[in-house]
Amino acid sequence: MNPWDADAPEAAPPSRPNAAGLDREGLKALFQSFGEPAFRVQQVFEGLYRQRHGDWSAFTTLSKTLRARLEAEVDLAWPEIAESVPSQDGSTKHAFRLADGRMVEGVHMPYEDRTTLCLSSQVGCAMGCTFCATGRMGIVRNLGAAEIVGQVVAMLRAHAHPEGRPVNLVFMGMGEPLHNLDQLMAAFAILTDASGLAIPPRRITVSTSGLVSGIARLGTCASRPRLALSLNATTDEARSRIMPVNRVWNLEALSQALAAFPLQSGERITVEYVLLKGVTDSLEDGRRLAAFASRFPSKVNLIPFNPHEGAGFEPPEEARIGALMGLLVEHRIPVSVRRSRGQDVAGACGQLVREGRSRTVG
Repeated sequence: MNPWDADAPEAAPPSRPNAAGLDREGLKALFQSFGEPAFRVQQVFEGLYRQRHGDWSAFTTLSKTLRARLEAEVDLAWPEIAESVPSQDGSTKHAFRLADGRMVEGVHMPYEDRTTLCLSSQVGCAMGCTFCATGRMGIVRNLGAAEIVGQVVAMLRAHAHPEGRPVNLVFMGMGEPLHNLDQLMAAFAILTDASGLAIPPRRITVSTSGLVSGIARLGTCASRPRLALSLNATTDEARSRIMPVNRVWNLEALSQALAAFPLQSGERITVEYVLLKGVTDSLEDGRRLAAFASRFPSKVNLIPFNPHEGAGFEPPEEARIGALMGLLVEHRIPVSVRRSRGQDVAGACGQLVREGRSRTVG
């Protein structure tokens, strides 16, 4: 077994139940233990995820007696936003303190017609990509489904998100999402439930560094998020150097897995390509990128490198970015340049890290 198929550590169970983040089965077990009727599950599920309540007193559909008991015996604690740093572009990087004192980061990005939330799936990351700050942390533990959902609810509450405004979720924060697929999909079920947050599956994207085993597992899910691949190099030599996962699943194995991935009508796999000056930004790289992306329905996001301390890489000049974009257009590959938001507050792609705090608290 390769190290990326091994399970990451899980969080220790809480000392008392916490309703925030529970799915229907968890709520059913809770209310059965209270001797309450089954319809309580729907009432509380809607209160948690549609109304996003943060206190038992807000659940006015419940009797005062039941609310008092819940207050005394069951926590209702979303992840605590321990730090919020606003960016000049309107986005906000949030640091979430989890129940065990560990920290993860997420980003709230408002646009004119929607809001996008960048979410973490693990404390740290096992993948060790050399251009990513999170990779320096190593893997600390997986997030539970409740901690994943909790990031969404905490950010929507903090920003007073209006009902009806579309929400996009991108699992592009800390961690490798497919390394924590069971908890990811449990969270996905809550996030997409029509009685709760009701986020359409097509508005949720999971980005992987290239776990072929995880890609295959994700493809078996009847309902699933969209898939994005963090590619970032076009030869095995270069990709293995900056992304160790390529030493287990090389570009050929990866392209075969993506070509076999079951797509819905009109669906494309997003190929994310971080541009590292002098490393992955040659015109030859562009031609190889076009050939790779043409093997399955795809679209390409070119992402100029977001600098961070100790990285040792630089973004390319604008002229080179334009030349690569033009080359992909010539090959009829849908392409855009993604200017990551939150760069001035270290909230952009590859910049999220809580190294010192995650290892010392809790």
